[in-house]
Amino acid sequence: MNEMTVSSINDKASEEYFRRGVEAEAAGNHEKAVEFFERALNENPDHENACFALAVLYDRRAEDAKAIELYERICTSEPVHVNALLNLAILYEDNNHYDEAHRCLDAVLRSTPNHTRARLYMKDVESARSMYFDEDSDRRGDRKNAVLDIPISDFELSVRSRNCLKKMNLRSVGDLLRTTEQELLSYKNFGETSLNEIKAMLAQKGLRLGQAAEDGKGSSLRRLLPGEELPAEESAVGSVPPELTSKSVGDMELSVRSRKALQRLNINTMGELISRTEDELLGCKNFGQTSLTEIKQQLATFGLNLRKLED
Repeated sequence: MNEMTVSSINDKASEEYFRRGVEAEAAGNHEKAVEFFERALNENPDHENACFALAVLYDRRAEDAKAIELYERICTSEPVHVNALLNLAILYEDNNHYDEAHRCLDAVLRSTPNHTRARLYMKDVESARSMYFDEDSDRRGDRKNAVLDIPISDFELSVRSRNCLKKMNLRSVGDLLRTTEQELLSYKNFGETSLNEIKAMLAQKGLRLGQAAEDGKGSSLRRLLPGEELPAEESAVGSVPPELTSKSVGDMELSVRSRKALQRLNINTMGELISRTEDELLGCKNFGQTSLTEIKQQLATFGLNLRKLED
C-alpha cells in the first residue's frame, strides 16, 4: 500500500471521527466528543476543524494548557484563523500573559483592522497589562500578597481534596482565606479528612480558613457553593418565575470570554446571575465592560436584569 493510499485512508477516518464528535457534542455528550476529536487528530494532525473544536472543549473545561497548544497549532498556518486567535488571546489574558494576548489580538487587527471585538479586547488587554505591571511593582517586598497568589496546585494534596477545590473554583491560597470551614464542609463529598488536610497546609504558612473575611480584608465577592442560595436580603430574584431562575447560563449566547468569567465566579444559573450587581461582576479579575454589556444584553432577551443596589 503506497503512502498516498495510507494518507487517504487516514483522512477518511479522521473525517468520520470528526463527524461523530460533532454529533456527540450536539447531543450534549462532551466527554465522548472530546474522545472523537482526539481520535480525529490522531488520524490527521492537520484536521483544523477537529483541532479547533477540541480546543474549545478543553477551554470550557479549564484545561488551559491543552487548549492553548491546540489554538497555537491552528494559528501557525495561513490564513489567519480569527476565532482561534481571539480565544487564544482570552486564555493568555486569563493566565496573566498579557504580551502573548497582545500578540494574538494584533494579528487579528492586522488582518481585520475594524474587527470590533478584537479592538475592545485589545483595550482590556492594554489596560490589564498596565495594571499588572503597576501591581507587580507595588508587590515587590510584599510577601503577604505573594503568598495569597500561590496556586493551590503547588501544594501536595490528596486527589479527593484537589478535585473538590477545583470544582468549587478555589484556585489560590487567597481563595481559601475567603472561604470558611462551614462552606467547605457544605460541599458534596468534602469531609473532615480533606478539611484537616487543608487546614494543616495553611497552618504551615501561618494562615487559616476564613481569615480574610474575619479581617475584613477579603474581596466583597464571595463564591456561591453548588446548591447554595443567597440570603433573602441579597436576593434579586423576587417574582421572577422559577423556570427562569433555574435556567442555566449556558442557555445564553455568550462569548468564551464571558462564559469563563461566569465560571470563575461559580455562576451557573440565571437566578445566581441576576442576584449579582454590575460592580460585583466588574470586581472579578479580567471581567471587563465588554463582558458586562454582553451579559446584560443576553439577560434582557429573557426579560431579566442584574441586581441594583437600593439608594
